[in-house]
Amino acid sequence: MRLANKVAVITGGGSGIGLAVAQAFVGEGAQVAISGRSADTLAAARDRLGGSAIAVPGDVTNHRDLERLFNSTAEQLGKIDVLVANAGAINFTLLGHTTEADFDTASDLNFKAVFFTVQAALSLLNDGASVIITGNALASNPVVGPSVAIAAKAAVRSLARTFAVELAPRGIRVNVLSPGPTATGAPAPSDEVDEISAQITKQIPLGRWGAPEDAASAALFLATDESSYITGADLPVGGGIGMGWVPQA
Repeated sequence: MRLANKVAVITGGGSGIGLAVAQAFVGEGAQVAISGRSADTLAAARDRLGGSAIAVPGDVTNHRDLERLFNSTAEQLGKIDVLVANAGAINFTLLGHTTEADFDTASDLNFKAVFFTVQAALSLLNDGASVIITGNALASNPVVGPSVAIAAKAAVRSLARTFAVELAPRGIRVNVLSPGPTATGAPAPSDEVDEISAQITKQIPLGRWGAPEDAASAALFLATDESSYITGADLPVGGGIGMGWVPQA
């Protein structure tokens, strides 16, 4: 029980990687607070997690929702030992078709909200806490389509390094968890979806998409004392994608 008596907050915790992280943490004895935009999705996730979890619906781009998340956590669970700033989305819009609204949506969710999530939690973080920010294994690579979202994921890596230095006097570690292509849902079957999936798979040296549990295992490592001397790091969990490896014909 590596997280016994610990409190964790996970944004975007209702499904996919966030839910898998919450399940891993609960399995190691933590009490968790999960947040997300869909109250129904969160309620279903809370039921799966059992009595060790609370669910606080809200939008991380909304300051009042962030305040409510952390106030609810403090009132019901206490101060925070692990913060996982996981909420985000990769939206595909080509350069010539990206509107200012598209840009703001991607930037606000994947970058600005991360900054203010950590800021809002700051006074509730215990000394020695672990902060984990979800990045992307392709954040250093050119990716056609989700340019703004991927750039935002690169930006949070810089944030994490700065936060790591600023919070080091309190013993708070700040690291980035960077998943690669991860099968977090079940898109409607189609020839186009299958073709895109196959093309992406060819770029992964290990030859498969990740599962949410792959990222959750890495998050568990960063949350526990097993990583007590690691801060300001970026841990890629993408089967080797993004290394510049070129598949053989």
